[in-house]
Parts: sequence; structure tokens; C-alpha cells
Amino acid sequence: MTITTKILIWMIAGLVLGSMINTFASDVGIIQDYFVNGLFHVVGAMFITGLKMLVVPLVTFSLICGVYGIGDITKLGRVGIKAFGLFILTTALAITLAITVAVIVGPGQGFELTGEQGDFTAPVAPPLTQVIIDLIPSNPVAAYAEGNMLQIIFFTILFAVCMLMVGEPGRKVAEGAERLNKVMMQVVTVVMHVAPYGVFALMAKTFSLQGLGLIKPMFAYFAVVVAVLLLHATGTLMTLLTLLARVSPLMFLRKVRTMQIFAFSTASSNATIPVTLRTTEERLGVDNPTASFIVPFGATINMDGTAIMQGVATIFIANVYAIDLGLSGYLTVIGMAVLASIGTAGVPGVGLIMLAMVFNQVGLPVEGIGLIMGVDRLLDMLRTAVNVTGDATITSIVARSEGSLDDEIFNDPDAGVVEKIHLPHVAADSATSS
Repeated sequence: MTITTKILIWMIAGLVLGSMINTFASDVGIIQDYFVNGLFHVVGAMFITGLKMLVVPLVTFSLICGVYGIGDITKLGRVGIKAFGLFILTTALAITLAITVAVIVGPGQGFELTGEQGDFTAPVAPPLTQVIIDLIPSNPVAAYAEGNMLQIIFFTILFAVCMLMVGEPGRKVAEGAERLNKVMMQVVTVVMHVAPYGVFALMAKTFSLQGLGLIKPMFAYFAVVVAVLLLHATGTLMTLLTLLARVSPLMFLRKVRTMQIFAFSTASSNATIPVTLRTTEERLGVDNPTASFIVPFGATINMDGTAIMQGVATIFIANVYAIDLGLSGYLTVIGMAVLASIGTAGVPGVGLIMLAMVFNQVGLPVEGIGLIMGVDRLLDMLRTAVNVTGDATITSIVARSEGSLDDEIFNDPDAGVVEKIHLPHVAADSATSS
């Protein structure tokens, strides 16, 4: 049985168990204390922490290898421009699709507010100018310690480019980084073997606390977001993949299932970087330099799923409060979502912060976010899966344009499948043991 199958089975088991606990044992102290807030919380938190543990060293070594492996500063700039342009394009397409569908369906129309909408205090978001300034770390060590991905990516790319410029000394550093990168990829493989149990714990806790019942009051909003997420992932992205990469979208979707499950369970694009890197290289056949450069970049700025949520949520809240945004409002939402995706951390819950920024810009009451908070955790998991699907799609497209996509690996359904770990050992010498 492959890791993907195991993860899927344990994920479903966690969903079912969590829903049952929420339905039948939500007020049973022993189950809540020892299982939901005990076992499930501890195992799930350890799994998430284990994934996060890998992110900074893996991104550092893979980016160094990626940039140095490209070997040509001109080509590096070309790859970066292609990736950035496609990420921005897919984000814009995602929120445009979301707004279009939401306007047609009209979620929130006829919705009657009862009682309090829920408490939500909008965090103060930095202006775009400050985001650009903050790209450059004043202290690289602090950036690494705090896990500031934009600053880490900027410094690492600058470091790797300078390695290309200094010649032989840079080559020796690159060789060391390559060895360290191989070790980190093996660590990823080890973590993947405990992933089914971590995914089970995360799903069990989430659905024990949230339950499926929270979906019912917000069904129209929830259904539209889910529908657009699926339409974007299987329609927009796969169309671009077919046209630009000239590969089978069905084979692609088959190979990214494990990555999507990881993203769904963690609700974090950054935490899924190790799995995304492994999937693009070993399952999809993208060469290491291209994947190592684009994947961390995409996890930071590619927010297709979040943009979809923003588009639908904006229309929903506008309908609830009977506010007509007009064409200018819709265009503002599209522009804000695209700009806000740049520099937004790929961590759970960041979508609500971005949504508050959008609401403030178009004049919608920020307290309306309280209406959708109940189902946001479930949607956060789904939109993260869409985000990483977009990362893998763009990586494949850029790799094709640069001639660095291996068709043989891509078309091999068993390429890169993780089945078991091979541990080194010394065989016993029967002659000496006798």
C-alpha cells in the first residue's frame, strides 16, 4: 500500500471519527480532555511542527541548488519573470471567476441577520510600500529565526547569484548545498511515512471541534466557494497546463494527490513545501533547479484559493448588507486580491487578514467577517490544496518552456512513489560468526 493510499484512508477515518465526536460526545469531558485536546492535539501539533521544521533548511538548500543549477543569470531572470507572471495571472483569473460565479448565484441574498455576527478584529495590514521594503532583511539571521519566507527567499537568491559570480569558491559551496539538499529530501521521505497518523489527528481534532453542522447555516456561501475552487483547479489550471505544458491533466491530478492531501490537512502552503518539492521533482519530472526555485516562490505569492474565497466572501457580505459594489468595486477587489497575495504568508488563517484589507478598501463592514468564520477553517484547508496545485502547475509549465520537464517521468504512473524506507545495514558475515 502506497503512502498516498494510507494518508487518504487515515484522513477519512479522522473525518468520520471527529464528526462522530462532535455529534455524540461534544460535552463528554474525558473524550474532550484526553482525546480531542490531548492525543489528537499533541500528535497533530507534532506533525505540523515536524513539517515546519523542514521548511527553512529545505528552502535554503533547494534555492541555492536551484539558482546555481540554472547556471545563467539571464536564464534565472527569465524563469523568475515567467513564474511571477503566471502566478499573478492565475490569481487574477481565480478571483475573476469567483466574482463572476458569485454574482450569478447570489449567495447571501435574502439573508436575515440575527443576533451578533461574531467577533472579528481586523489586524492592521502593512501598506504595499512597506511589504516591498520588508523584502530586504536588516538581519538575515533574524529572518531565518523568525521564518520570514519572503526575506529568506530574497537573501538566499542573492547569495546564490553571488555564488555564480565568484566562480570556483561558489562551486564548492554549491556542492555542499547539494549534499545537504539530498539529506533534507530524505528527511522529507521519513516524515511522509508518519504522515498518515498526523493527518488522522489533525482531521479528527478539526471535525471534533467544527463538525459538519456548521456548514448548514452557511451552505450557499460554502457551496459556491467549494464549487469555484474545484472549477479553478480542474478547469482553469488544467487548461493552462494542457495548452502551455502539453501534458495530460489526468496524469497530473493523479500524481499530485499526496501533495493535495498534505495541504488539506495542514492548511499551510509553507508547511507543504517539502512535499510539493518532492512531488514536482520525483513525480512530475521537473528538474531540480527549476523546482527548487519556483516552488518556494509560489508558496509565498501564489494565493489562488485565497483569492477565490475573497471574491465569493465579498459578494456574500455585500448581499447580506444590501450594498451595491458596482463594477468599480469588483475591479478594486480583483486588484486588491492580486496585490495582497504578494508577500502574504502561506500559513493557516491568513485569508481572513487579507479579506479584512479588501473589505476596508471597498467599504464593506469588517465585522461581517464574523459570519463566515465558522466555516473558514474547512474552506482554508480546501483553498490551500488549490494553492499548492497551482504551484505545481506553474512549475510544470515553466519547466516545459525551459526544456527541463522529463516526459518519461511525468508519464510513468509509478515514478517517485514512496512505498518503504531502505535503511543501511551491514550484512552479517556467516564465516566470521561461526
